[in-house]
Amino acid sequence: MTSPAVDDAYERLRSLIFSGELMPNERLVETDLAERLQVTRAVVRTALVRLGQDGIVVLTPHRGARVRVVTDAEAVEILQARAVLEALAARQAAVLATAREVTTIRRILSGMAHKIADGDLLGYSEGNATLHAAIIAAARHETAARLIAGLRAQMVRFQFRTILVPGRSAHSLAEHTAVVDAIARRDPDAAEMAMRHHLSHVEAALSHVARRRS
Repeated sequence: MTSPAVDDAYERLRSLIFSGELMPNERLVETDLAERLQVTRAVVRTALVRLGQDGIVVLTPHRGARVRVVTDAEAVEILQARAVLEALAARQAAVLATAREVTTIRRILSGMAHKIADGDLLGYSEGNATLHAAIIAAARHETAARLIAGLRAQMVRFQFRTILVPGRSAHSLAEHTAVVDAIARRDPDAAEMAMRHHLSHVEAALSHVARRRS
């Protein structure tokens, strides 16, 4: 059992990596992180070990820790795994989401549409993450939520801004709308299919980005 201080440091470091504030391949210096988080080096060290066990950080003897770089091939595999789990979450949300949760999900989607209209693609990407999180929460499936969180944390979002692929934004909004509409009308089959469809297109966009970089 770890201490509350370690648990808190772990969650904060994980959040910093997930948000892109700590970048892939960035060296994680214990003294710097301890000062940033206002904890001891021992707490940071233990948190880094946990992040290493999650596959988010690479720990090298005598060289310290770095944020793990996810390859293009790994990112595709992660999206494929996420597609299965998030399709399950969408299906469950269609059955279990409360009326208030459906309203919240629709409001997030509306905000995403406004971001697209304003040309704020990175803002749209943030809304995208919020929408997926709301659907996962509404599913009330703790195992799926835990596994999805681990997969998402390994693929730091700023590495693969698929929304910047030309023409992708309009398709993305339509795909999310289909997911949300299916959840709202309590159609689990349609919700599951719509989420699979959406993430298959994200995978295709990611492959496009990877080809352009190679």
